[in-house]
Amino acid sequence: MNKIFFLVLIISLSSCSSIAFWQSDEIDPDEPRELLDFNESFEFVENWETKFKGEHTLNNFIPAFSGTNLFFVDPEGNVKNLDIDSGEVLWESQLETTISSGIVAGFGRLFLSDNQGNLICLDQDNGIILWKSFAGGEVLANVDVDAGLVIVKTASGFLNAFNIETGSEEWSYRSQAPNLTVRGSSSPVINENIVYATFDNGRLGAFNLKTGLPIWDGAISFTEGVSELDNLIDADSTPVLDGNRIYTVNFQGNLSVFDSAQRRAVWESKESSFYEPFILRGVLGIISADSNISTYSSRTFEASWKQDEYALRELTNPETFKGYILVGDLEGYIHALDPLTGITVARKKISRNKIITLVSRSDSFYAIDEKMKLFSLSF
Repeated sequence: MNKIFFLVLIISLSSCSSIAFWQSDEIDPDEPRELLDFNESFEFVENWETKFKGEHTLNNFIPAFSGTNLFFVDPEGNVKNLDIDSGEVLWESQLETTISSGIVAGFGRLFLSDNQGNLICLDQDNGIILWKSFAGGEVLANVDVDAGLVIVKTASGFLNAFNIETGSEEWSYRSQAPNLTVRGSSSPVINENIVYATFDNGRLGAFNLKTGLPIWDGAISFTEGVSELDNLIDADSTPVLDGNRIYTVNFQGNLSVFDSAQRRAVWESKESSFYEPFILRGVLGIISADSNISTYSSRTFEASWKQDEYALRELTNPETFKGYILVGDLEGYIHALDPLTGITVARKKISRNKIITLVSRSDSFYAIDEKMKLFSLSF
């Protein structure tokens, strides 16, 4: 009798073991992946932190740097100039408007945008407003600047150029926008008198810096779905330039590489991301919309390693620093990965809130969480 009982019990347990809820180590595909143990190679050091006001959700509040100064602005219009080494406030200015994008430093000036679509230029030495111009619509991404022009891309698809001295509009281009888009935008990039910009219709454009005339454009990906939701192919990530190559990615589209001399795409791979690709130590990589990481050889484009260890952990933009890939996550952790293997080599919890943005400068890197706390770190 006992033998029969135990036989039935064993059969029952064997049957149940195939059911997901029975297994304690089963991974729930809809939940953020639990962090795994790893062998630590070095430790992160927190240099300083400071708190700003407002909420940070779109990865669009990015600090600017000039010499030993760090400039930062929060959504409530509080602009601060901080000493990059100590975090000490050197000057601050309060703008009477709601800010919609990060701050850019260049040629002795600071540039930022408000939620009314105004481009605002400040004096870098004291924060005094020098001029203000309407940008053509809401601006959710940083501008780019050269000695004569400020290039602005709006969320509604305008690409505009303004005189750096007076704020007068020099030229304007408008892309064809789809009916449905993801809230967000990419920054334009100036290189050798050409402006490169990606748009919500999933295309990359190259424009003459001085005149705004289109030089060439190409599709990062094409729509393939039957509904507007299926056809969301926004390119909300900034193009990355490396030599003649331009690396782009869009949502529900492709990781595409363009050759600027040939003026066309030379390689693509199916990917979906809101963040620009990273290139480090011969590796081309992407953080996907579901926080998986895919990498390729930056020379041959052959697939390298893939990483699902951080799936659904709402990873930040990837930042390269001292030969490693850095990402933040929804639980306030910073992770460092080896770009050649994808293996985690360092980790530190710095906040009780989600990390939204990472950016590096010289010997330090900086993290901004969703509650607008700015951290300076190094290793």
